[in-house]
Amino acid sequence: MSPTLIFDCDGVLADTERDGHLPAFNQTFAEAGLPIHWSEEEYGNLLAIGGGKERLATVFTPVFVETAHLPTDPDEQRDLVARWHKAKTAHYTAMVADGVLPGRPGIARIVAEASGEGWGLAVASTSAEASVRAVLEHAVGEELAAQFTVFAGDVVPAKKPAPDIYLLALRELGIGPEEVVVVEDSANGLRAALGAGLRTIVTVSSYTADEDFRGASLVVSSLGDLPDDPAVVLSDPHGLAVDGQVELSHVEHLLHTP
Repeated sequence: MSPTLIFDCDGVLADTERDGHLPAFNQTFAEAGLPIHWSEEEYGNLLAIGGGKERLATVFTPVFVETAHLPTDPDEQRDLVARWHKAKTAHYTAMVADGVLPGRPGIARIVAEASGEGWGLAVASTSAEASVRAVLEHAVGEELAAQFTVFAGDVVPAKKPAPDIYLLALRELGIGPEEVVVVEDSANGLRAALGAGLRTIVTVSSYTADEDFRGASLVVSSLGDLPDDPAVVLSDPHGLAVDGQVELSHVEHLLHTP
């Protein structure tokens, strides 16, 4: 089987959380007439919860349900969350299409290199599939995006940091963990990948720089694009000696490390 690169989406393909998802959530709240406006700090705390629907569900506190005249029935609340999430996804994908969220340094480069070498390519994300595909196409182009297998949204009941989405990817792709390197940006994503037995490169993003990345095979500021956007190495336990950008040869080396 071919070696495979599996990418998370948000914070990995593009720095989407602060500049994309947060304003899309707040736009949805405003349109729904809800007295909610998440700050950057509040949203940073909510990122500990995997999945947009799950973050939306946190607004249903007893006090807020009463003051905002929201339904108390759990089924009605779930229906409302689904409608909000659909609207939020539409706002978000429109932002991506408008070019508001450029791909992170090194993503298009390493995907093109991996494709040329016959590697498998996939995305494993808790975000809605429409959101993921929009970001992916913008980050790497339609031709390369078409080569990806996408595992996204509610395809598994337990979201990151549970390893379920990565275990699903291994099953569906028919590959073993020894053939995979994951690129993540958060401690939750790292724990999910490690829980599935996968070697993981972490590219820290705007919300994750201070998180605990013990167990990662490499931690960098980004994958890097020389000369304009060099990668800064934050942790290199395998001595890969990355010099400005993570190359496919570095990724391949990780497949042969214990």
